[in-house]
Amino acid sequence: MGFIFGHVIFILTLIIFGSYLILGIFSAIALRKYLRKNSYVNYNSLVLSPLSPKVSIIAPAFNESKTIIDNVRTLLSLYYNNFEIILVNDGSTDDTFEKVEKAFELEKVNYYFDYRLPCEKIKGVYKSGNPSFNRLTVIDKNNGGKADSLNAGINICKSSLFVSIDADSIIEA
Repeated sequence: MGFIFGHVIFILTLIIFGSYLILGIFSAIALRKYLRKNSYVNYNSLVLSPLSPKVSIIAPAFNESKTIIDNVRTLLSLYYNNFEIILVNDGSTDDTFEKVEKAFELEKVNYYFDYRLPCEKIKGVYKSGNPSFNRLTVIDKNNGGKADSLNAGINICKSSLFVSIDADSIIEA
């Protein structure tokens, strides 16, 4: 009885292994066709197209004064045509906001937004007077944590697509 059971298990193992091997071969063939078909696509034209969807990049920041300027400059140099950066100062107790305000020539603006999501009180919305930084919007608000900062950024963003990134992350542009 044990001998037959062992052979049945062995045969089932071979069947399963064979089916995985066949699936792997079909997958490799399909992948090769896909890569061959898409090898002539110019992704640069897609990324730089004015028809590309607008994306809002929301970056909450709390006490990030050491790296905030370099990080925002990196975000501003992204290789994409249609994006905005929303930096949310979450009530920092260091000089994060002051550094950003000075480096990017920020001015407080009257900015209409709707509190669609609950968040702490927004003290002000700032934009740069310098056209080089026109994609940057900075929110100064009372401390409420990361989720609260993301809610504030979503309330301000102009697009239906948004990405959250930590303000201390540096992206290779």
